[in-house]
Formats: sequence, structure tokens, C-alpha cells
Amino acid sequence: MKILLFGGSGQVGWELQRALSLLGGVTVARVDGGQTLAADFSRPETLAAVVAQVRPDVIVNAAAHTAVDRCESEPELARAINASAPAVLAKAAKEAGAWLVHYSTDYVFDGSGHVPWREGDATGPLSVYGATKLEGEQAIRASGCRHFIVRTSWVHSARGGNFARTMLRLAAEREALAVIDDQFGAPTSAELLADATAHMLRRIGQAPELAGTYHVAAAGVCTWHEYACYVIDFARARSHSVRVSPDAIAAVPTSHYPTPARRPANSRLDTSKWRAAFDLSLPDWQAGVARTLTEMLEPQ
Repeated sequence: MKILLFGGSGQVGWELQRALSLLGGVTVARVDGGQTLAADFSRPETLAAVVAQVRPDVIVNAAAHTAVDRCESEPELARAINASAPAVLAKAAKEAGAWLVHYSTDYVFDGSGHVPWREGDATGPLSVYGATKLEGEQAIRASGCRHFIVRTSWVHSARGGNFARTMLRLAAEREALAVIDDQFGAPTSAELLADATAHMLRRIGQAPELAGTYHVAAAGVCTWHEYACYVIDFARARSHSVRVSPDAIAAVPTSHYPTPARRPANSRLDTSKWRAAFDLSLPDWQAGVARTLTEMLEPQ
């Protein structure tokens, strides 16, 4: 299997390089330039040439404009990266007879209610980020290419910036913290997403009918406040530098931290379709966070 990976330097992309290497040759098209095979997602029209050069069996797109608040002030760039680029890749995949794997988000939903979102539920993004990611999904489906769209939430890894790393830094600097407790989701490791993707791609030869949209996230649910407490307690138990005491982590509503982009309150994703299709379970979110934190806290 010949695989072309976009976004290989990101949290998910880094893990994909490992997981996908077990399936065949992986060519990484760098989105940050400086490489022989460079991909400029701000100019989506150029991406078809990269696909034509590699002639892959599978295109995996882990590139996205994920700075949610910046998307509000950069809507054209967000649309280019999150919507137009996937449309170009889908068209190229269709013409080449290749599969396309694309990652999307819980932000395509409006965050209402308390029930986990299913793949067929009505969408209603609250932000530019969510709207452009939804446009990307729609373009892929409209292209007719064989594809997997993988929606996920609250991604973390030991590399790059993420909530867990921020909490570790703040807990070492401050004596008190305030963390949101009215948004619900499941912290999901980049490693889990990469391994799930590899498993999906192993099946495409025997079961191409599995193509479609899936929700993949760790099992269980928590608030950002519960997530923060878990991270800080984990670090404290391993003698990592922590100034804040357990009773000085205040639970506050979303309104405590106004942001340019609205966040969904309910980011729960129903993963039953994926689990049934691929006959696998998904681990509890604590297992993935513990693994990420263990790697983060290892002496360098």
C-alpha cells in the first residue's frame, strides 16, 4: 500500500507516520515547506500536483487550521485549509482511484443537549472553524471518492501544544486555577486515532463498503475541569513541580472565559458505529491521558 500523508508534523500526523508504516510506504508531504515534496494548503489548487507526483493508493489528510479563535479573524485562510484543500484532495483521489482519509471534529455540531452525537445527526457549527470543517466533509462526500471521514474531539499527545501541556505549565506557575466545567467531551490521544486509522485501512481491500463517516474518540466523558484535575493529580503523584493545591482548582462556567469563537457545550461523540464496523473497543480517556503524561514527564 502506497500512502501519501499530509500534515505529518502535527499531533495526529506524527503518530500516523508510525502507525501507517506497518501498512506500506509512507510519503510525507510537509505543510510547512522546506521539503522536496511541499504542500501549501493556503493554495489548495497546488495539491493535485503533489498527488499526481506520488500516485498513492491512499491519501491521508491530517492537516487543518485548528486555531479555533484565529479562524474567526482568518475565515478565508480557514476555508482554504479546512474546506477547499480537502475538496481538491477528494477530486484528486477520485481521479486516481485512491482512498482518502480525512479528520474532522465535534465542532460540526451545535453542542446542544446531553446525548452523544451520532454520525447522521443534524449539524450546526457555531464557529468559522466548525463551519469550514463541515464544508470540507461535504466536499469529500460530493466528490464520490472512496473515503473515511473521522470525527474526533479534544486531541492530545506528548508533542505540540494542547490542554494537558498547558495545565502542567500553569499548575507549576500558579497557586490557583479556574477551569471550565460546563463543556463535556472525551480527551482522545493522537496515538489512538493513528492506530484506529491503520486498522481501518487494513480492511479496505476486503470490505470497501465500510467507507463513510465515523466518530472515533476515547470512551467515557469529562469536563475540562475534571480533565485538569486528573492531569495535575497525575503530575503531583509523580513528584512533578506543582504549586496549585487540589482545593485551589475552581470550576467555572464557559462565560468566565469569553473567546472569539463559541465552543460546543456537548462534545460527546457516539462511537458505536465505528466499534461495530471494525469489531474493536475504545479505551477510557484516562488511559490515553496517562500515557501522554508519562511521556511528557519523562526526564529529557
